[in-house]
Amino acid sequence: MSHSPAAEAARRRTFAIISHPDAGKTTLTENLLLAGGAIRAAGQVRARGENRRTRSDWMKIERERGISVSASVMTFDHDGLMFNLLDTPGHEDFSEDTYRTLTAADAAVMVLDAAKGIEPQTLKLFEVCRLRDIPIVTFINKMDREAQDPIELLDEIASKLALDPAPLYWPAGSGGRFKGMLDLRHDKFFPFAKKGSDKDEGHPRPIAFHGAAMGSYLDPDEQAELEENAMLIREASKPFDPQAFLEGHMTPVFFGSALRHFGIDQLLEGLGAYAPPPKAVSAAKAGEPTHVVPGDPEVTGFVFKVQANMDPNHRDRIAFLRLCSGKFQRGMKLKVQNTGRQLSVNAPIMFFASDRELAEEAFAGDVIGIPNHGILRVGDSLSETGTLRFAGLPNFAPEILQRVRVKDPLKAKHLTKALQGLAEEGVTQLFRPNIGADFIVGAVGQLQLEVMADRLANEYQLEVLFEAAPYAEARWLVGEKADLEDFAGKHKMAMAVDIDDQPVFLAKSSWEMGYVAERFPKVAFERARERA
Repeated sequence: MSHSPAAEAARRRTFAIISHPDAGKTTLTENLLLAGGAIRAAGQVRARGENRRTRSDWMKIERERGISVSASVMTFDHDGLMFNLLDTPGHEDFSEDTYRTLTAADAAVMVLDAAKGIEPQTLKLFEVCRLRDIPIVTFINKMDREAQDPIELLDEIASKLALDPAPLYWPAGSGGRFKGMLDLRHDKFFPFAKKGSDKDEGHPRPIAFHGAAMGSYLDPDEQAELEENAMLIREASKPFDPQAFLEGHMTPVFFGSALRHFGIDQLLEGLGAYAPPPKAVSAAKAGEPTHVVPGDPEVTGFVFKVQANMDPNHRDRIAFLRLCSGKFQRGMKLKVQNTGRQLSVNAPIMFFASDRELAEEAFAGDVIGIPNHGILRVGDSLSETGTLRFAGLPNFAPEILQRVRVKDPLKAKHLTKALQGLAEEGVTQLFRPNIGADFIVGAVGQLQLEVMADRLANEYQLEVLFEAAPYAEARWLVGEKADLEDFAGKHKMAMAVDIDDQPVFLAKSSWEMGYVAERFPKVAFERARERA
């Protein structure tokens, strides 16, 4: 039975998971997939044996270090809805990849460690969500370990994020005293079962809070404490308002333990009930501003990520396309807006981390993978007519600049190709100085360079050396052609181009940057540039 694009889009819930490293994001991802019926066993990140590896971390370096460094996509059908889960890197060195992934999400789940509360990276990612008006659901994780007072955690959300927290559940204790949680809307108690990590994580069924069975789980003092806290919270916090949530003023708060698969079903149910389906997206059509609505007949979308070598046996290169409207069908022809090239999409992929299957059809909110050999890049807009352009995705000025050279001089050509491929993916940025042969690589943090070296060695068989570059800052130049040429002529040694051949000024220090900017008021030195 074929449904209309509008009806199918309304079934979609496309959300990202954001957190500080180690808050338990990858474990939560696993358990959401388990709750959604997408996998049979959640593999812990640090568990032994290949069959216990997490499904969402597929890169070798991710599995070795137990961290996520690349955004991945997982799709699953649950309870009549289609969920597209975008897992983002938690490590701050990969904030650009996370930013780009958030452009494809309609909502975000913010994972907080119950003992640590809001950490610096959570704050950074939250700011990105705020920039994009993405509604946020909060999951306070690790309640089965010693935790801060939940009321203090709510205060922290209110003061640091300027969001009204609206708890839908309330925990009974934490750590060794954690007994479960109370559903504040329906007065049901969900008991928590303490079990070893190797045993089945079945928790007892929910029971009426004031029923006789409560005595099996809480003693009278614990029950009185929970009742008092629940009353306090109901009076002190604003009731959950779905509209305020969608407008970004309020966050529904869930509690649980991802590792023990507790509170996950309730979180998934909450996402289904409250997270928004795909909405209208602003775009330009033949240069004129317009809005693309999910139910529009024309198939449209934008590339928010490119990933090469997901399958090392096939040297593949896949563009992740977030669909914005229409009914996509396998074999369709789509045009790239900025180049006018037409693509026949014969082998589109639906993702399940690194597993994949052919997508026969897809709708607004879905993310499909398009295998291609360098035709598609991050920020490209695709549509049937080729006239639509969605706002591009930004590149940010890197914080670390290094020279890179290959140990074997005979492989210099291979290095050029590999560096361009990785820069197109957004792993690092690449600048080619106008004078001199060495490439300059730009990264947000050191781990990006390590991942780059790891991938060059494993996927391209290139051993590389990083050396300190004589530059501290990179800025994109914007201005009238004559002014740019005048500036470039006076700073030949510090000029470079990025992978889109846009002019870049490489400054030796922030002082030089300020001095030069003052002397050339007609030239703008930009910290971010939209990927075309």
